Amino acid sequence: MADFMIRFLICNLFICALVGILLAARHLLRNILSGRMQYHLWFLLLGLLTVPFLPLRLTGFPMLLSQLFAFCNPALPDTRSVVNQGDVAAPAGDSGWLNDFTLSISNQTPSIAGTILLGIWLAGILVMVVRTARSSLRLQNIRQSALPLQNPAIRGLYRHCLKELHIRKEIPIYSTAFLQSPVFTGFLRPRIYLPIHIISDYSKTDTDKLCQASCGSSPSGMNGLHQIRYMLLHELQHYRHKDALAGYLMTLTGILYWFNPMVWIALKEMRNDREIACDTSVLNMLEPDSYEDYGMTLIHFAEKLSRPAFPFSVGLSGNMSQMKRRILNIAAYETPTAKKRLTGMTAFLMVTVLLTSLAPLLSANAAKDDYYGWDTSHKNINVIDLSSCFQGYEGSFVLYNMAQDTWNIYDMDRAALRVSPDSTYKIYDALFGLEAGAITPEASAMEWNHELYSFQEWNADQTLQSAMSASVNWYFQEIDKQLGTSAIDRYLREIRYGNENTKGGLSSYWMESSLKISPIEQVELLRKLYENNLGFGIQNVNAVKDSILLSSSEAGNLYGKTGTGCIDGKDVNGWFVGYVEAPDNTWFFAANIAANGGASGSSAAEITRHILSKINIWQ
Repeated sequence: MADFMIRFLICNLFICALVGILLAARHLLRNILSGRMQYHLWFLLLGLLTVPFLPLRLTGFPMLLSQLFAFCNPALPDTRSVVNQGDVAAPAGDSGWLNDFTLSISNQTPSIAGTILLGIWLAGILVMVVRTARSSLRLQNIRQSALPLQNPAIRGLYRHCLKELHIRKEIPIYSTAFLQSPVFTGFLRPRIYLPIHIISDYSKTDTDKLCQASCGSSPSGMNGLHQIRYMLLHELQHYRHKDALAGYLMTLTGILYWFNPMVWIALKEMRNDREIACDTSVLNMLEPDSYEDYGMTLIHFAEKLSRPAFPFSVGLSGNMSQMKRRILNIAAYETPTAKKRLTGMTAFLMVTVLLTSLAPLLSANAAKDDYYGWDTSHKNINVIDLSSCFQGYEGSFVLYNMAQDTWNIYDMDRAALRVSPDSTYKIYDALFGLEAGAITPEASAMEWNHELYSFQEWNADQTLQSAMSASVNWYFQEIDKQLGTSAIDRYLREIRYGNENTKGGLSSYWMESSLKISPIEQVELLRKLYENNLGFGIQNVNAVKDSILLSSSEAGNLYGKTGTGCIDGKDVNGWFVGYVEAPDNTWFFAANIAANGGASGSSAAEITRHILSKINIWQ
C-alpha cells in the first residue's frame, strides 16, 4: 500500500492534466455539445478516476488491436521444423538442470515516505467521511420532521407533472420548514422536499388557479403560479436521469480525492452542468414562449435558492454565479436541429476517444517501470491460449520464431509485466563480468570462502560453467562486487535491461528487489545475445552461451536458464528463458509463473518443455 500511495500521487498529476484537457474541450465545444452531453462528459471522468484503483493494467491501443486479432487466429501454431532430442549429448553440469537453487529473502519494508503519505491520505478520508456523515444526519433529521404535502392544489399539479413526464412510479412529496430550496433525494427510495415558504408565498387566488391547472388546463402564462410547476418538472427530471446515483458517485470521488484541487473543480463543474442538463430537459418540454418564464423562475428565487444541497441529494439550488450561467444558458437556448445533434454526438465521441486513450497513464498499479512499453505496430503477433498448461499459476509465455519473424504470446498483459529476473539475470551478469575482466573465458574460477550454504553444490570452488549450472549466488555477487554499482548501471543502460534499477542493493538487486524485466524483454535480449548485437566481445558472448547450454544433439541445441524468487520460504516467481537452435531456425522463449507458493524455475521449465513439445519445437 505504501508503494501504491506514491504511485497514486504521481497518477494525480496526470489526473490534473486530464481535468484540464476536459475543461478545455468542454469550453471549445460549448456551442456544439448540448447541456446533457457536457454533463455526460463528467461521467467519463468519474470512470477514469477509478483506474488507479483497478488491479489490472489498462491495455494500450496497439496492444488491444493485437489481442483482437487473436480471435481470428487463436490456435496454437504448429511448426514444421522439429528438433528431436534423440541421443542427447548433455554438457558437463547438465544433470539436474531443472533444479534452480535459490535462497529465501524477507518481505521488504515499505518506504517511510510512502507509509506517511498513506497515513495522511487515510486520515483525510476519515475526516471527509465524518463530514459527509454529519451532513447526511442533517438530511435524515429533515426527512424525519418533514410531512407529506397537504396542499391539494399542488398535489394535483404534481400528479399532472408526473403524467407529463410519463413517470408511473409514485414518488412521495413532502413539505418542510428546514430547507430553502426544493430537494430531490434517494435512489432506491426517492423523495421530493418542498420548502414551506415557497408554498406559502402564493395567495388563495393563486391556489385556485393551480387547481385549474391540475385539471388539465395549461399553467403556462399564469402569473407566478406556473413557477411551482417548473420547480416540480426540474426535480422530476433529476429522478428520470438517476441524478441521485450520480450524487453518490460524486461524493465518493470527493472523499477519495480530497487532496486534489482539480478534482474538486471538476466536481463543482459537474454539479453545475447537472443542473443545466435538467434545465435543458425542462426546456425541451416547453413551448419557446415559456423559456423566458422558466428563466424568470430562477431569477425570482435566486436569493432563496443560493444555499447548496446536501450530499447525496440534488435540487434547484446553486450560488449566484451558477445561477447566472444557467440563466444565460436558458436565454440562449434553441431547440436543437438534427444536424446539431449529429455534430454534437460526433464531437462527444471524439472527446471520449481522446480521454479513454489516456486512461493507461492513470493506473497506479501499472507504473512506467512496471510494464514494458512494447511497440507492436510492426510486429506479427499471435495471441495463443495456453491456459491448460498454466493450471494453478498466473503466468505468460513468449515465443519468437526467427525464420518467420513472428511472435506467439500467451497473456499479452503479463508478458509486458516486469518482475524480478532472479537467477535468469546471471546470464547478463556473467557477460558484464567477462567484458569488464572480472573473469575471462579461460580463467573464470573463483575460490569458495568456506561460508556454508544450504546447497552442497555451492560449498566448493566454482567456474562460470559450474556456477551457472548450480545457479551459485555468491559467484555472481562476487562479480558484482568487483564491478561496482556504477559499472553495472552503465551495462544495464547499454543493453536496456528492464527497468535498469539497482537501488535494491549490490548483493540483491536482482533477487525479488528493484531490478525488473518482462518476458517480452527477456526474449528480445536473448535474440540480441544470440546475434551478438549487444556490443560485447564475441569471445565473451560465446562463453556465456556455452554456460547456458542444457542439451545438444545433431538435430539442435537447447539453451536456457531458470530463475526462482523465494520470499519468506515460498517460491512466488518462476522463470525459464532460453532458445532452441536448429539448423534451419531458432526459437527464443521466456516463461514466467507466479503464485503464493510452488512457482519455481523448475516448474516454469517443465511448463516450457511441455509447450515446446506440443508445438513440435523440442521433443
